[in-house]
Amino acid sequence: MAIESSSNPDHSGRRLRLGMVGGGQGAFIGAVHRIAARLDDRYQLVAGALSSQAARAHASAEELGIAPERSYDDFATMASAESERADGIDVVAIVTPNHLHYAAARAFLEAGIHVICDKPLTTNLAQARELAQLAGDNKLLFAVTYNYSGYPMIRQARELASGGALGSLRVVQVEYPQDWLTTAAENTGLKQAEWRTDPERAGSGGCIGDIGTHAYHLACYVSGLQLESLCAELSTFVDGRQLDDNAQIMLRFAGGARGMLWASQVAPGNENGLRLRVYGSEGGIEWKQENPNQLWHTSFAQPTRLITRSGSGASDGANRLSRIPPGHPEGYLEGFANIYSEVADALQSIIRGTALDAAVDFPTVEDGVRGVEFIEAAVESSTAGAKWVSL
Repeated sequence: MAIESSSNPDHSGRRLRLGMVGGGQGAFIGAVHRIAARLDDRYQLVAGALSSQAARAHASAEELGIAPERSYDDFATMASAESERADGIDVVAIVTPNHLHYAAARAFLEAGIHVICDKPLTTNLAQARELAQLAGDNKLLFAVTYNYSGYPMIRQARELASGGALGSLRVVQVEYPQDWLTTAAENTGLKQAEWRTDPERAGSGGCIGDIGTHAYHLACYVSGLQLESLCAELSTFVDGRQLDDNAQIMLRFAGGARGMLWASQVAPGNENGLRLRVYGSEGGIEWKQENPNQLWHTSFAQPTRLITRSGSGASDGANRLSRIPPGHPEGYLEGFANIYSEVADALQSIIRGTALDAAVDFPTVEDGVRGVEFIEAAVESSTAGAKWVSL
């Protein structure tokens, strides 16, 4: 994505001014984004439209120390007002339920403000492509928080796959099981379950949109492969649920590699079991999110070796994302923060008008578009009786 450098003076000594849409009282992911943004002291939250309910929005803003005049009733007013301020926000984080991503992102892009958006990018492919076009036309940064790509050992895995250590890639296996929707939690008043199982707010995919898209992005990010077609069976096991809660998908990649993806939110005993395995003609790798500081690498006919974060065998690319010495665990919040810090590097280069360090890497709006394309293809395939669908 082409991004123009700003003619503004060098502001590298200040924190980036961050706005937020959604993420008010009772929202899980908003707090995660705020922690991630502050962990490396690169951002300051200064404005927000934190809830669709005005009273909750303003109460949330007060708790977070946002000035009353910069707490807005809606994102459209916020985008317009912030774009006109001399001290307006540099970037907005959109952390609403899925159905609001498109309208909010469009409002800020049209106001000339950079965007960080939670996944999936939108609830349909046409809107996702429109946002990508708008970001490109306005030469604005647009990041999508596929946060697992921010783990140091995932960067290490990507280097092994792209550097030829695995040989010609043959098989990609990725799974993401959880158990929190094993029963009808959406009927108990649990906010996070309510909107994720509602097609009006989540879109056409349930489990596949919530965690399946994470698994898909991770598989492609590490392997560097492009998906050509898929065959999906999306199931709904809990009576009365409107969206899928289990997904089993076969994958065909360009170049001949094959893969399988399993995502489930009805697998008792699994909390957040994201796991990736990639195999080639010369070796294989394995990584588990619940033990993210370790990566297993095997060269064919050789003993398996353990690579640890900031420890044995870790590359410079992995080490640049680590904050603390070996043996002290880093995980979900730190990986999320790495995405925010990579985005901060990109934004500062725009503000300063300097070239961006080639090592900086974060998921972009194009990754978001591919994620929505994946969801729609999986739903189409499953609806047609698990037929093969080309992307």
